[in-house]
Amino acid sequence: MQAPLYQVKAEFFRMLGHPVRIRVLELLQNGPVSVRDLLLEIDVEPSNLSQQLAVLRRSGIVVSTREGTTVTYALAGGDVAELLRAARRILTELLAGQTALLAELQDSEQPEQTTAHLPQS
Repeated sequence: MQAPLYQVKAEFFRMLGHPVRIRVLELLQNGPVSVRDLLLEIDVEPSNLSQQLAVLRRSGIVVSTREGTTVTYALAGGDVAELLRAARRILTELLAGQTALLAELQDSEQPEQTTAHLPQS
């Protein structure tokens, strides 16, 4: 029996749910990157990066190639890059809405502060 689609989607997003994995995917959007260069860009221990790359590789989201001692990773397809761009757009809209709400709250607080400090007649 196959798992329902919503469950498979949840597992997919859970697999993406690690900051190092997201950062790796962001760095790979512009093309293949060596493990050495990934380590320079991501502040983690080599063993941690290796574990996170293994998760991404097992899921099929990234592929690796080896030339001598250099291992390079790349996105398996462009859809992941599009997903990251969509996430960025969604977060931008959410944060813009929160910023607008914060400004509105701060503006509505100003008159209360002003009237609290006015001398009474």
